[in-house]
Amino acid sequence: MGDSGTNGSHSVAALPTSPLLPIRTPRKAPADDPTSDGEPVTPTARLMEPIYIVVTLGLGCPVNLPVFSAGIAAQLARYPRFCSIQVTDESNGGNPRWVRTVVNVDDHTIVPTLDPVAVAADPDGAVEDYLASLPALPMDRSRPLWEFHFLDFPTSEATCTAVIRVHHSLGDGTTLIALLLASARSAADPTRLPAMPEQPARTGAIYAPRPRSKGGVLPFLAWAWSYLVLAWNTVVDVALFAATIAFLRDPHTPFKYVDHGAASSSRRRFVHRSLPLEDVKFIKNAMDCTVNDVLVGATSAALSRYYFRKSGANNTSKICLRSILLVDTRPTTSLQTYVDMIDSGKSNDVDWGNQLGYILLPFHLAIHDDPLAYVRKAKKTVDRKKSSLEVIFTCKMGESFLKMFGLKVFLLPLCTSLFCSPSTINSHIIKQHLV
Repeated sequence: MGDSGTNGSHSVAALPTSPLLPIRTPRKAPADDPTSDGEPVTPTARLMEPIYIVVTLGLGCPVNLPVFSAGIAAQLARYPRFCSIQVTDESNGGNPRWVRTVVNVDDHTIVPTLDPVAVAADPDGAVEDYLASLPALPMDRSRPLWEFHFLDFPTSEATCTAVIRVHHSLGDGTTLIALLLASARSAADPTRLPAMPEQPARTGAIYAPRPRSKGGVLPFLAWAWSYLVLAWNTVVDVALFAATIAFLRDPHTPFKYVDHGAASSSRRRFVHRSLPLEDVKFIKNAMDCTVNDVLVGATSAALSRYYFRKSGANNTSKICLRSILLVDTRPTTSLQTYVDMIDSGKSNDVDWGNQLGYILLPFHLAIHDDPLAYVRKAKKTVDRKKSSLEVIFTCKMGESFLKMFGLKVFLLPLCTSLFCSPSTINSHIIKQHLV
């Protein structure tokens, strides 16, 4: 995070919720306004009911709040979800719907007053402490479920810190990043959007073209074999995912969620670490892998060091810790497409919903003398997951179960078996931009 750049990370947190507002609405929205009152909340958005997204942004200069508020107010009309609330439609079985409302930006802008002694002693810790306190602060359901919190003091990485808290039903990581990028302008040229990252090329059996008939038998057999491997890996991954929901559990580790009851005074914390992207890219190029491979390897190394130091276990023991990785099922070009649509005034055509699938990604906890061994193991694991349609099947399975059994029946085994057994990881890389 540079002096004049921005950097961001986001996490998901389960927060206390309040009942939806009861209201009677027509079963169909007016034909002349597809985003008007009465648009139903999708089943996937309802699944995200207890979950909020917490985004931290390190800024290179203090925020001018009046200018910021005026800019947000001018942009709100382009984002229908951010000027709508969820209400209960009693005429349609009590299912929630989106209803437009008047937004006062000042109600969504918070500048907290923190202990100046604690801030002066450890500003980075003060930011983490504030983030840890957010789960105890419910949001007002009579207003759209988003907030900006500004911590106006310098840390080791930024001049000030902005914290965004958004209800997950408003959208997933891709749509939120598209919103941020479409709302920003390049500092070098205020008439232009920030530079967008290059879209990675998709690899794998389903993206490989069929060999030409003149190429011979061996290329065709290799192509057909890749599809057989894809089918087998998909069957294995989906079976393991179903077994995890039903009965399969991870061994007990310090990373495993334990419910101590409502009387417990312990609370979760958001502890972050920043990695220079240039260092990550250097390792990526040297080992011929991807940025995600390097990050998974670094995470595995960090978890391994923490586990063996905390537990005192033998360094020769090996433990597999599984995580739930939330994956966007949209095409890789969606981010650029959404930003262009929003910037051209076609935000109503953007799919603001959550299009998420799930992957069970194992982290192998072990001590290696060679740090790059973690990256090699991560690359092997991630490459194996790429040769599978697990994310597509889990996405469709979730949608089907929601429609067949309803939210309450589906949510209980999902939360107890997945989100409370393995660890949950959701990551987006945001490049530095001068905006």
